[in-house]
Amino acid sequence: MQGAVSKEAQGREGVTLTTSVQYLKGVGPARAAIFEKLGVRTVGDLLEYFPRDWVFAPGRSKIAQMRPNEPVTIVGLVESIDFQQYRRQPLLEVMVSDETGTCRIVWFHGGYLQSQIQLGQVLMVSGKAAIYKHQLQMANPKFMVLDEKHAESDKYFSGGVYAATARLSSRQIKGILLPLLDRLDELIEEFYDESFLRNNLISRRDAFAWIHMPPDEEKLAAAKRRLKYDELFLMQLGLALRRYRTQHYAYATPCFLTDEIDSRIRKRFPFLLTNDQNACIAEIAEDMKRTTPMNRLLQGDVGSGKTCVALYAALLAIANKTQAAIMAPTEILASQHYLSMERYLKNSQVRRVLITGGLTGAKREEILTQIKQGEIDIVVGTVALLQKDIEFRSLGLVVIDEQHKFGVHQRAELRKDCAPHCLVMTATPIPRTLAMTAFGDLDVSVIKQGPPGRGSIVTRWVDPRDRQKAYDFIRERLKTKKQAYVVYPRISAVEESGQEIQAATDGWKGLSVRVFPGFNVALLHGQMASADKQSIMADFRKGTIDVLVSTVVVEVGVDVPNATIMVIEAADRFGLAQLHQLRGRIGRGESKSFCLLFAETDNEAAKSRLEVMTRTNDGFEIAEQDLRIRGPGELFSARQHGLPDLKITNIVDDFDLLVMARRHAFELVSKDPALKQPEHANIRKALLAKFGGSLGLADVA
Repeated sequence: MQGAVSKEAQGREGVTLTTSVQYLKGVGPARAAIFEKLGVRTVGDLLEYFPRDWVFAPGRSKIAQMRPNEPVTIVGLVESIDFQQYRRQPLLEVMVSDETGTCRIVWFHGGYLQSQIQLGQVLMVSGKAAIYKHQLQMANPKFMVLDEKHAESDKYFSGGVYAATARLSSRQIKGILLPLLDRLDELIEEFYDESFLRNNLISRRDAFAWIHMPPDEEKLAAAKRRLKYDELFLMQLGLALRRYRTQHYAYATPCFLTDEIDSRIRKRFPFLLTNDQNACIAEIAEDMKRTTPMNRLLQGDVGSGKTCVALYAALLAIANKTQAAIMAPTEILASQHYLSMERYLKNSQVRRVLITGGLTGAKREEILTQIKQGEIDIVVGTVALLQKDIEFRSLGLVVIDEQHKFGVHQRAELRKDCAPHCLVMTATPIPRTLAMTAFGDLDVSVIKQGPPGRGSIVTRWVDPRDRQKAYDFIRERLKTKKQAYVVYPRISAVEESGQEIQAATDGWKGLSVRVFPGFNVALLHGQMASADKQSIMADFRKGTIDVLVSTVVVEVGVDVPNATIMVIEAADRFGLAQLHQLRGRIGRGESKSFCLLFAETDNEAAKSRLEVMTRTNDGFEIAEQDLRIRGPGELFSARQHGLPDLKITNIVDDFDLLVMARRHAFELVSKDPALKQPEHANIRKALLAKFGGSLGLADVA
């Protein structure tokens, strides 16, 4: 059980939590290989292989106590067996008796059971009783042949039901797992003292016993609560420790904001900033004046003006004689940021440069030297900025756009040799649950209101029968010199990207020749040469391209105010957040814009996404809906964020528990930031095992 319990806990006969399941009775190498496909390698993993459902079998009764239509479990001696194959519906009839009476048991099409049930055996049978021809009968019940070791085998009828495979049934998994429950006192170590368990939490030992074999619904709920709490607590503890380390072991250059600096920066923007932008700037300026590195997430809907806030922060850093780096996930977005800055910084003394993967040779060496000597103030680039040969003289601020495209490892890579203030941005509004988990070590600033003067966006789900009408509508808009995007999806998540490009290429050919003849229709995709992509985007911005056919390479950052139509082909194949991102490419000017979702689907989840898109433009509402439709499993990626998988917790349903765990974790770190106190030893061991090296908690190790 990776980190859930101490690796050093011992069980009888040499069984520990790190013992391979191969050595458990009933497993062996072949079954161990099957278990491994289920993510179960060790005894600890098996204990954390939580049931997908639970069954509460009725308690044992004597045959004379059975009542029609009531569930019951009886134990009786097999007195007769009769397989009636001649009937229209063949059945196996078994008569069982105890000292109080006899009961008829039938299994329809039960011939396959003849080899399992024999005269003289003792059967335990669980099901619902009925009266048939004036006689008690149970039809198709669960059963077990009892021997001495199964004296209390009711538990095989009740308790957990496990996700299984064709070669390893739920019942087989239970049979292997149940003996471990007798060893929990030796295997499971408690994290907390008695006073802490007063927070309506049961012991860890009871939690593991009851999650697999709950005596009743109430104890099952208590087990779930404790195990969910532990998952969330360890996650939040890791985040709290990482945040503490950043705040106490790293030094950033303080950047002070004066009235003069504020006035000089604001003169660069040909418009007044919104109230939300000003509020975010105030929070950022307050952070940047400290020697503790800022660690702030700036989230705002598409087109809300995050770039202006980021540029303000960069200019504040430069005014304090430090450099700023702005990093984006794609060359198109990096170039877009650079072009936006060029508009605002025209005729200024701020020295800026764009670095992408295409920059090579002597020119690259010259720019790297200038950066190292402090002759460049703002460096804009892609992940190329992570390359080891790029050195800053005095890096005061790092801005990372579209944080979800990078993940914590790359962010840490950029900051490992220095401690600049860090501002991460996302145009994908983050539900509060994810903000407290995947981004739980960051302070959060939010821009909700968009800039004034933006046109509204109307979104329509277009039935295939209305495609021609939609094309007619688009042609009329193109005649008024408006522009359009047409975006094609990757057909499936696992296919070659070449097929995605082929779909866009075929669509471009058809649109050019048959649908929009007389208009300039261009193609853009991610595998084009960098220079070609830049050229096409420049022509689209200038208005010489009427329709841009593209893959999802236009998802973020492209700003063309005259583009008022977004057509999304096979819109049912896109996620909700991605649909919203694509829609955000339009509505950036004063004109009314239209997003047309072309989709034909019977998939209920896809229908839900499309209906949400037509109902609201609010990115925060969409983010919450996306989390509910897709569930946290897809959105909360441990690989992406460097956090452990959640095996039993649902961060949407368990939000209140998340809040409690977060409060306790941050309180603990404030009292014992290295977890050195003896009473925290088990928590420390569990944390290190759970996170491994993913969060860089070397100071704890």
